[in-house]
Amino acid sequence: MKNCILVGVAGGSGSGKTTIANNLVKAFHPDVATLLEQDAYYKELTNMTIEEKAQVNFDHPDSIEFELLKKHIEALKNGESIERPIYDFTTHSRKSGTVKINPTKIIIVEGILIFAVPEIRELFDVKIFVDTDADEMILRRIERDINERGRSFESIKNQYLTTVKPMYLEFCEPSKRYADVIIPRGGKNKIAIDMIVSNLKKYIEEK
Repeated sequence: MKNCILVGVAGGSGSGKTTIANNLVKAFHPDVATLLEQDAYYKELTNMTIEEKAQVNFDHPDSIEFELLKKHIEALKNGESIERPIYDFTTHSRKSGTVKINPTKIIIVEGILIFAVPEIRELFDVKIFVDTDADEMILRRIERDINERGRSFESIKNQYLTTVKPMYLEFCEPSKRYADVIIPRGGKNKIAIDMIVSNLKKYIEEK
């Protein structure tokens, strides 16, 4: 795997970064490209009630076990398989068991804060930032959290105002300056996605 390429996809919550990351992976055979999500690496919160866990600032870098994420990225890059944690957003805790991820020529890492943390950011060969209007991001987040994570509108609103928006402005948005490619309009930007896929395929062919 010495010739593998590591691609980072960052952007705000609801920006469409997950859609873009998934589309990039789907453009290749499973043996060629794999996806690693930052969200799987939320720290385990022990000895806390569900109510207490809900008050944690999950949008701050301290909420992510970046040490383990870095270890796993480096292992994949060295041709080693990893056991990725499984995180349950409804209970704010890790599930028992893991998901085995094998090394591939293209490793795509997706997450809000991956460019905000220097020791993670410096690992990437290509850095993509998904830039989407704030009103569109919050609408997508509301829809996702209600339909997929069982949250109430009131809890989504409170979390957005107290942590999501402030942390985006403090950590995520400033990290855009480190990006090699900035994609506006999120997953709807098919032209940008096709251009990135084309360049990745060219890289694979050359190697």
